[in-house]
Amino acid sequence: MITKSVTRRNFIASTGAAVAGSVLIDPLSALAFNPQTATAKMKIAIVGTGTRAFGMWAQSVLRDYPDQVEYVGLCDINPGRLEFFKERLGVSCPTFTDFNKMMKEVKPDTLVVTTVDSTHHEFIIKGMEMGANVITEKPMTTDEKKCEAILQAEKKTGKKVIVTFNYRYSPHRARIYELLRQGAIGDLTSVDFHWYLDTSHGADYFRRWHRLKEKGGTLWVHKATHHFDLLNWWIESDPAEVYASGALEFYGKNNSFRHTHCRPCPPKDKCKFYYDMPKDKWHMELYSAHE
Repeated sequence: MITKSVTRRNFIASTGAAVAGSVLIDPLSALAFNPQTATAKMKIAIVGTGTRAFGMWAQSVLRDYPDQVEYVGLCDINPGRLEFFKERLGVSCPTFTDFNKMMKEVKPDTLVVTTVDSTHHEFIIKGMEMGANVITEKPMTTDEKKCEAILQAEKKTGKKVIVTFNYRYSPHRARIYELLRQGAIGDLTSVDFHWYLDTSHGADYFRRWHRLKEKGGTLWVHKATHHFDLLNWWIESDPAEVYASGALEFYGKNNSFRHTHCRPCPPKDKCKFYYDMPKDKWHMELYSAHE
């Protein structure tokens, strides 16, 4: 439940963590950095070296802005995965399993946070306190107390937090935004927005840490933040209150059989949600090889 001290209305009004009515095409420019005109490279550090960090940040930023940005540090609690990530990315920056040590030694301009959702606030706050602006994957954090702590740290340090909602950047969703701005369907008086999650993508959440409420805040936070963001962005909405409820109605205990992991699961041959991870070379190299 959102407390009176942290409503979305005063949250947006008091922080740089959301850009409610515009397309954030380049998060780097939102941190007062123009990759096209900068005379010195932006120094970037990343904490959390999983698939999201590699596919949506490290690789694409390095590809698109090789002359404007520089990776100065990578941090993760898993040293094997950390070294594999660095090798695959093709950079020569130092790696760290100690976050504070990384921040003190490399002093990045920008910290990219791509860790487990429930730990985002720790690295966002520490990052700002140690002199960096922060770009974090969605969700920014998992509850209102952590939101409040981030807001206070942002005010105290004068640094900026940018939350990136990757759903905005798909061409058809960006086009919807443009058409609405052009008045293609006239004035909006009511909106009915449904999102149906298929079992291919849906089951994936229940194989990983996202299934744990204490890690991801439930799918109302980890997943539905996408959909609330899309709707608020499309129609320039500023809701005063949001309410949600949910239950485990399909996965987990609802099945007649289950196991701790997919790969060694005894009844995997009859499970329609079985994920044959050995067929996914990338996941085997990034995750399985460093368990």
